[in-house]
Amino acid sequence: MHEREQLRHHLNHIDDIIERGNYAPNWDSLSHYEIPDWYQDAKFGIFIHWGVYAVPSYNSEWYARNMYIEGTDAYNHHVAHYGTQDKFGYKDFIPQFKAEKFNAEEWMQIVRQSGAKFVVPVAEHHDGFPMYDCPFTDWNAVKMGPHRDIIQELSNAARQQHLIFGVSSHRAENWWFFNGGRQFDSDVNDPQNAGLYGPAEKCDPKGWIPERQPHEAFLDDWLARTCDLIDRYEPQLLWFDWWIREPSFKPYLKRLAAYYYNKGLDWNRGVAINYKEDAFQEGTAVFDVERGQLDDIRPSFWQTDTSVSENSWSYTSHHRYKTADSIIGDLIDIVSKNGALLLNIGPRPDGTIPEQEQEILKAIGQWLAVYGEAIYSTRPWKVFGEGPTKIESGSFTDTKRKPFTAQDIRFTTREGRLYAILMKKPDNHRILIQSLAETLRLYPNQIESVELLGYSGELEWTRNEHGLTVVLPEDHLIHGAFALRIR
Repeated sequence: MHEREQLRHHLNHIDDIIERGNYAPNWDSLSHYEIPDWYQDAKFGIFIHWGVYAVPSYNSEWYARNMYIEGTDAYNHHVAHYGTQDKFGYKDFIPQFKAEKFNAEEWMQIVRQSGAKFVVPVAEHHDGFPMYDCPFTDWNAVKMGPHRDIIQELSNAARQQHLIFGVSSHRAENWWFFNGGRQFDSDVNDPQNAGLYGPAEKCDPKGWIPERQPHEAFLDDWLARTCDLIDRYEPQLLWFDWWIREPSFKPYLKRLAAYYYNKGLDWNRGVAINYKEDAFQEGTAVFDVERGQLDDIRPSFWQTDTSVSENSWSYTSHHRYKTADSIIGDLIDIVSKNGALLLNIGPRPDGTIPEQEQEILKAIGQWLAVYGEAIYSTRPWKVFGEGPTKIESGSFTDTKRKPFTAQDIRFTTREGRLYAILMKKPDNHRILIQSLAETLRLYPNQIESVELLGYSGELEWTRNEHGLTVVLPEDHLIHGAFALRIR
């Protein structure tokens, strides 16, 4: 079938599903969408950035773009190590992306051991190279590079581990991602490479805003690719980067959401879409904050996506890794405010997960094995917590907060129980929870018991007008944060 005819066939199929479904492509209809329970209960998922951009293992997953922007570190590195971009372009990394040690089952075992309940590999990044059998381009992982359907293998392995499977699509950004290569003699200008490099639209001097919005052909392709991805792998979560917020995408987002939500009803499985900024209307999808958090409880369920590394989402040889304790602290804070954490890892080009990233995930899993009762299936309390450490609300703030102190406490609730999660071990093994003072209205209930999760002994505690004071066992606090169950 001719490419344009194939695209038209998919678009007709999309419209047919929408026409016969419960959801229509308008905000009023989509406002009836309900976030699935599995998502609100799961709290913790793993994001996986893996693609051709892992091969140079330099700069970040934006190496693909930056290597074409003259004067950047990535540009200079590329010329020094691979030659000029007209002789060796980004496409020439594809044959080196062999994934010879990739084992989807091993990956999903690692994810499961981390305590995560869902997993979201990147199906297509800004670089325009789908990691699956995409019918709309020959530039994909089945026909080039690994010659494997990576997403299919991960989908199968995830479900064997009883993980909820999702995917991310960054296809929208391909409209302009390689525009730097238009400014000088590079392989981006070769029409034979247009299937990978895309339109490479000219941007403003800062390189973020294209001079024109995507045209109909690009938008039709974006919608067809995304719906085909839905049909092939039946993901229960769709993650999008920020650029779908552009005005030209709005009618396509409504069509996509109606199609996806109707498919979810057909599958009898709850599905969700992540969005940033104002791409979707409030109440029609799940709000996502990149590398940041919120400073208070959000009435609607939301999500943070961030990485184990401070400086990259994909594999590089120069990571600045976060500590497991700091990530656990973020997870607790996010959950106390009605959110979930999607934590990213970046495998090597050969398909192995770096050992330090495995150790971080293992440590998180060990913590959740003891204290997960205070995280999974919980909901926010009347206040998210107490203590001196302030969280800066918004994106790209994940490295700005100070370490949590022994006075920082976060609250969650589950089945009539209150959990007080203490963010750091106190020096004197005694903690005062001021939000549980008898004179306050926050918790007027009579407290019958206070238990430390993972500890079978009885705790000494008292409650008065200053709060709930708990004496903790000196020899049992093996983790940076720990949780009390209050009945």
